[in-house]
Amino acid sequence: MNEPRIVSLVPSLTELLVALGLARVLVGRTGFCIHPAEVVAGIPKVGGTKDVQIERLRALAPTHVLVNVDENRADTVQQLREFVPHIVVTHPCAPEDNLELLDHMLAHFGHLPGVAERAQALAAELLQELAATAPASFMPARVLYLIWRGPWMTVARDTYIARMLARVNWATLPSVEGGPHGASRYPTLRGDEPWLAEVDELLLSSEPYRFGAEHLAEARALCPQARARLVDGELLSWYGPRAAAGLRYLRGLATPATIGGWTCSSP
Repeated sequence: MNEPRIVSLVPSLTELLVALGLARVLVGRTGFCIHPAEVVAGIPKVGGTKDVQIERLRALAPTHVLVNVDENRADTVQQLREFVPHIVVTHPCAPEDNLELLDHMLAHFGHLPGVAERAQALAAELLQELAATAPASFMPARVLYLIWRGPWMTVARDTYIARMLARVNWATLPSVEGGPHGASRYPTLRGDEPWLAEVDELLLSSEPYRFGAEHLAEARALCPQARARLVDGELLSWYGPRAAAGLRYLRGLATPATIGGWTCSSP
């Protein structure tokens, strides 16, 4: 059987392919596929996740192209179906979905040397972290998770991010689910919504907007009673090999620490 020629149009999946030992058959990626930097630097780019350069991708003669329902455009996928033998469609919506994602990768690439063993190791690590991150073990909190500024944008409850947060009993606000035909999965805020007064935790993500300390005061004005923190957006939103590390990181955010007899929250 000939080796595959894989193009990944999803940053998380590019990182997963490398973790599975498939870097040598990865012939194309997007400009947003930046991890692991030392590996992907030598892999040709084919545009972005939303603006794929079709002819450049075609020239790479891929046997497989990996896409994601949220991150890539349906019309792009339709164009690719005209000349790519295998389109691998993914849509993990919760951290536990990474187990199915690994099975999906095995179905296509599990025959290649070392892939099954690496997938098994990733699955075992994820199962361990899922068991350690049971929602009932954590105090409930209402969370506003900001992903953009100008306008402010957040996440609906059916997103991967919101379901990650739910693993530590944190419920995102507003209490909406986007769904394929419902409200936006990434709602825009006016800034005067009554529910903002109910927010306990205000989290400013490092991506896709790179929030920094200079934005904390402005964001606090949305819900002054909430605790505001900068968080690692890659650990909370990238799936694949980051899922287990993301759960560990999330537990650190949600678990109080005791210092000198006083209880305080993790920074």
